[in-house]
Amino acid sequence: MMRGRKIDHINHPMHSSNALYTDLSGYYDLMCADIDYQAQSQSARRLHQFFGGDGRTHLDLACGTGPHIRHFLDAGYQSSGLDLNQPMLDKAQQRCPEASFMQQNMCDFTLAEQVDLITCFLYSIHYSASINNLKACIDSVFKALKPGGVFCFNAVDKNKIDNNSFVRHSAKLDNSQFVFESGWNYCGQGEHQSLQLSIEKTTSDVTQIWQDQHPMVAISFTELELLLSSSFEVHILEHNYEKIASWDKEAGNALFVCVKTGV
Repeated sequence: MMRGRKIDHINHPMHSSNALYTDLSGYYDLMCADIDYQAQSQSARRLHQFFGGDGRTHLDLACGTGPHIRHFLDAGYQSSGLDLNQPMLDKAQQRCPEASFMQQNMCDFTLAEQVDLITCFLYSIHYSASINNLKACIDSVFKALKPGGVFCFNAVDKNKIDNNSFVRHSAKLDNSQFVFESGWNYCGQGEHQSLQLSIEKTTSDVTQIWQDQHPMVAISFTELELLLSSSFEVHILEHNYEKIASWDKEAGNALFVCVKTGV
């Protein structure tokens, strides 16, 4: 640490899974500044057209501040977003005034009309937090999709998590320097894992550090495919937003494209 630098630590309790996002919703986009939202959105649209057809109605689960929705709107989709965090939704509405947003739980949501495509980016499907909640989420998605509609999301296999692996990047905002760090943690058994988050903010040699753990559902791809296969035609693809290729069964993350079967 720098000499003369003051350090303040703020540790949110584990059970308060949205505490950090609520407190720092204004920094969320900065925290995700290295994410290529355009490439992810284009990939989801391409997968939808390849597997599901030409429909243009879209819902983004756990939409945050709406960056993906902005790209869908610009591509001609009629998009809407769902999230539990109202400060995030307020920012999403500012970014996408022509879209509709709703504060609902993705594990128990309803729509007035079915849509053609439902997305869930940034591993947010794991916010279901338990297998039962994940089942409820999948059921809600099934009911919200039109016949032949597509559910597209990414996931991580619990059996391939490296607890020592973290992603780290830095950014500047106004007169402050930020360092963001995140990584998965899984104890090796059970249905619970966590997303470890750390945000360091330095302003005029005074540093504040926020640390949080977000409870997540832990599941293997074999288990996840089994949950989905009763209602969907399931395609597990390489986690690559530039091409369409089958998952190699070795990588710890993947894209899931699920086509609704039945009505």
